[in-house]
Amino acid sequence: MLVFALQFAFALFGLSLLMNMVRLIRGPSLADRILTLDTIYINSLALLILLGIWHSTAFYFEAALLIAMLGFIGTVAAAKFLLRGDIIE
Repeated sequence: MLVFALQFAFALFGLSLLMNMVRLIRGPSLADRILTLDTIYINSLALLILLGIWHSTAFYFEAALLIAMLGFIGTVAAAKFLLRGDIIE
């Protein structure tokens, strides 16, 4: 049962990534594209965690933690750039 649930989750998160890519390309504004990149980070985290469960190893969880930190910093930097026009003030 766990194998079927993991395969189903892989398929749904993969589909979600494809839909995010479409929104990233066709996004009407820069704010939409920044939010789409943040969603791509979150979906990538979910895929890495699912892969870690599939292979029963902690390596993927550590990679997911690293991507989470970089994704948060990137989203904050992009939002500051969008609001102020520069990142460091």
